[in-house]
Amino acid sequence: MSDNWVVQNLENALEVWNDKLSEIWQLITQSPQTFKGGSIWSIICSIHGALQAIGYALLVLFFVVGVVKTCGSFAELKKPEHAVKLFVRFAIAKGLITYGMELMMAILEIIQGVVSTIMNSAGFGSPQATVLPQARVFILSPLSPRYSLFPQTQNQTQTQSQSQK
Repeated sequence: MSDNWVVQNLENALEVWNDKLSEIWQLITQSPQTFKGGSIWSIICSIHGALQAIGYALLVLFFVVGVVKTCGSFAELKKPEHAVKLFVRFAIAKGLITYGMELMMAILEIIQGVVSTIMNSAGFGSPQATVLPQARVFILSPLSPRYSLFPQTQNQTQTQSQSQK
């Protein structure tokens, strides 16, 4: 590390940039099961079990309401098209409740795979450290705190000298 304050500030800024970039890359490519040691995922799974039980109860309730709503009498339910329509709706809803978590995880894995493929093909397969080139360090090395990027005007210099007296 250089003794120059400008170079030190730039190197510290690039170090922070590299740290945050690697954290973002880790979050994008990490599965929910391994995020924060898996503790959050275990809570989500237990909540999912409770919501699944509620979903089954609502499925039965709305299935009965749907049967009563679509069929004025049980004679209409004897028609095959009504029975098949109700059965298909029931089967789809039950499948979504039963396999909802697996379906969501499959979609998430597909999206992560697509993002990883795009990042790899764009050349961002792994986070690469950004460093300050040695040519820039050489150019910035003669700067001292006395030389500023924003030079002081003549009035500011006179005001400072008068305040020091």
